Amino acid sequence: MIADELGVTKAAVYHKFRAKQDIVLAVAEVELARLEKVVDAAEAEECSLQARELLLTRVIDLAVERRHVLNTMQADPIMVRFLAEHEPFQRLTKRLFFVLMGKDATLEKRVPAAMISGAIGGAAAHPLAMRLDDDTLRYHLTHLAHRLLQFPE
Repeated sequence: MIADELGVTKAAVYHKFRAKQDIVLAVAEVELARLEKVVDAAEAEECSLQARELLLTRVIDLAVERRHVLNTMQADPIMVRFLAEHEPFQRLTKRLFFVLMGKDATLEKRVPAAMISGAIGGAAAHPLAMRLDDDTLRYHLTHLAHRLLQFPE
Protein backbone atom coordinates (compact mmCIF):
# COMPACT_ATOMS: atom_id res chain seq x y z
CA MET A 1 0.00 0.00 0.00
CA ILE A 2 2.86 2.36 0.77
CA ALA A 3 4.52 1.65 -2.56
CA ASP A 4 1.25 2.20 -4.41
CA GLU A 5 0.61 5.47 -2.56
CA LEU A 6 4.12 6.74 -3.33
CA GLY A 7 4.05 5.51 -6.91
CA VAL A 8 7.14 3.33 -6.50
CA THR A 9 7.77 -0.38 -6.63
CA LYS A 10 7.49 -2.59 -3.56
CA ALA A 11 11.13 -3.50 -4.12
CA ALA A 12 12.08 0.18 -3.69
CA VAL A 13 10.27 0.32 -0.36
CA TYR A 14 11.85 -2.93 0.84
CA HIS A 15 15.27 -1.69 -0.27
CA LYS A 16 14.95 1.32 2.03
CA PHE A 17 13.02 -0.39 4.84
CA ARG A 18 13.70 -4.03 5.66
CA ALA A 19 10.59 -4.55 7.79
CA LYS A 20 7.30 -2.90 8.73
CA GLN A 21 8.83 -1.92 12.05
CA ASP A 22 11.50 0.14 10.23
CA ILE A 23 8.79 2.07 8.39
CA VAL A 24 6.87 2.66 11.61
CA LEU A 25 10.02 3.90 13.36
CA ALA A 26 10.81 6.28 10.49
CA VAL A 27 7.32 7.78 10.70
CA ALA A 28 7.60 8.09 14.49
CA GLU A 29 10.91 9.94 14.23
CA VAL A 30 9.43 12.48 11.80
CA GLU A 31 6.44 13.10 14.05
CA LEU A 32 8.61 13.32 17.19
CA ALA A 33 10.80 15.93 15.49
CA ARG A 34 7.72 18.08 14.92
CA LEU A 35 6.69 17.76 18.56
CA GLU A 36 10.21 18.51 19.74
CA LYS A 37 10.19 21.83 17.85
CA VAL A 38 6.97 22.74 19.67
CA VAL A 39 8.45 21.92 23.07
CA ASP A 40 11.67 23.80 22.23
CA ALA A 41 9.67 26.92 21.33
CA ALA A 42 7.61 26.72 24.52
CA GLU A 43 10.71 26.27 26.69
CA ALA A 44 12.22 29.39 25.11
CA GLU A 45 9.38 31.55 26.48
CA GLU A 46 10.28 33.51 29.61
CA CYS A 47 6.79 33.61 31.09
CA SER A 48 5.38 30.24 32.14
CA LEU A 49 1.82 31.21 31.20
CA GLN A 50 2.96 32.23 27.72
CA ALA A 51 4.95 29.00 27.46
CA ARG A 52 1.89 26.94 28.39
CA GLU A 53 -0.29 28.86 25.93
CA LEU A 54 2.23 28.46 23.11
CA LEU A 55 2.67 24.76 23.87
CA LEU A 56 -1.05 24.11 23.96
CA THR A 57 -1.72 26.10 20.77
CA ARG A 58 1.02 24.39 18.80
CA VAL A 59 0.24 20.88 20.08
CA ILE A 60 -3.38 21.40 19.03
CA ASP A 61 -2.22 22.74 15.66
CA LEU A 62 -0.07 19.65 15.17
CA ALA A 63 -2.86 17.30 16.22
CA VAL A 64 -5.32 18.93 13.84
CA GLU A 65 -2.89 19.12 10.91
CA ARG A 66 -1.59 15.58 11.44
CA ARG A 67 -4.82 13.91 12.60
CA HIS A 68 -4.73 11.23 9.91
CA VAL A 69 -1.18 10.28 10.91
CA LEU A 70 -2.17 10.40 14.59
CA ASN A 71 -5.02 8.00 13.92
CA THR A 72 -2.63 5.54 12.31
CA MET A 73 0.00 5.96 15.03
CA GLN A 74 -2.47 5.41 17.85
CA ALA A 75 -3.92 2.29 16.22
CA ASP A 76 -0.65 0.59 15.29
CA PRO A 77 0.53 -1.79 18.04
CA ILE A 78 4.15 -1.54 16.89
CA MET A 79 3.99 2.26 17.14
CA VAL A 80 2.35 2.16 20.56
CA ARG A 81 5.00 -0.26 21.88
CA PHE A 82 7.81 1.73 20.25
CA LEU A 83 6.71 5.00 21.87
CA ALA A 84 6.23 3.35 25.27
CA GLU A 85 9.81 2.06 25.18
CA HIS A 86 11.49 4.89 23.24
CA GLU A 87 13.71 6.86 25.63
CA PRO A 88 13.85 10.05 23.51
CA PHE A 89 10.04 10.09 23.44
CA GLN A 90 9.92 9.63 27.21
CA ARG A 91 12.34 12.55 27.70
CA LEU A 92 10.33 14.70 25.31
CA THR A 93 7.07 14.02 27.13
CA LYS A 94 8.72 14.87 30.46
CA ARG A 95 9.80 18.21 29.01
CA LEU A 96 6.33 18.81 27.60
CA PHE A 97 4.66 18.07 30.93
CA PHE A 98 7.14 20.27 32.78
CA VAL A 99 6.12 23.21 30.58
CA LEU A 100 2.46 22.35 31.02
CA MET A 101 2.50 21.85 34.81
CA GLY A 102 5.57 23.70 36.07
CA LYS A 103 7.75 22.66 38.99
CA ASP A 104 4.97 21.73 41.38
CA ALA A 105 3.19 18.90 39.60
CA THR A 106 0.42 18.59 42.16
CA LEU A 107 -2.45 16.17 41.76
CA GLU A 108 -4.61 19.12 40.72
CA LYS A 109 -2.25 19.74 37.80
CA ARG A 110 -1.30 16.15 36.93
CA VAL A 111 -4.80 14.82 36.32
CA PRO A 112 -5.90 17.61 33.94
CA ALA A 113 -2.53 17.41 32.15
CA ALA A 114 -2.96 13.65 31.71
CA MET A 115 -6.48 14.13 30.42
CA ILE A 116 -5.38 16.82 27.99
CA SER A 117 -2.52 14.71 26.65
CA GLY A 118 -4.89 11.89 25.79
CA ALA A 119 -7.80 14.07 24.77
CA ILE A 120 -6.12 16.26 22.17
CA GLY A 121 -4.73 13.43 20.08
CA GLY A 122 -7.67 11.16 20.81
CA ALA A 123 -10.26 13.75 19.85
CA ALA A 124 -8.40 14.94 16.76
CA ALA A 125 -8.18 11.38 15.43
CA HIS A 126 -11.61 10.23 16.65
CA PRO A 127 -14.19 9.26 14.01
CA LEU A 128 -16.66 11.79 15.47
CA ALA A 129 -14.21 14.62 14.77
CA MET A 130 -12.55 13.42 11.57
CA ARG A 131 -15.03 15.21 9.31
CA LEU A 132 -14.87 18.53 11.14
CA ASP A 133 -13.00 21.25 9.32
CA ASP A 134 -9.64 22.18 10.83
CA ASP A 135 -10.70 25.57 12.19
CA THR A 136 -13.76 24.19 13.97
CA LEU A 137 -11.82 21.33 15.52
CA ARG A 138 -8.96 23.65 16.53
CA TYR A 139 -11.40 26.07 18.18
CA HIS A 140 -13.16 23.40 20.22
CA LEU A 141 -9.96 21.65 21.30
CA THR A 142 -8.46 24.97 22.39
CA HIS A 143 -11.58 26.11 24.22
CA LEU A 144 -12.00 22.84 26.12
CA ALA A 145 -8.28 22.57 26.94
CA HIS A 146 -8.29 26.10 28.36
CA ARG A 147 -11.27 25.26 30.54
CA LEU A 148 -9.78 21.99 31.77
CA LEU A 149 -6.40 23.56 32.52
CA GLN A 150 -8.09 26.60 34.09
CA PHE A 151 -6.31 29.15 31.93
CA PRO A 152 -7.17 32.76 32.75
CA GLU A 153 -9.95 34.18 30.58
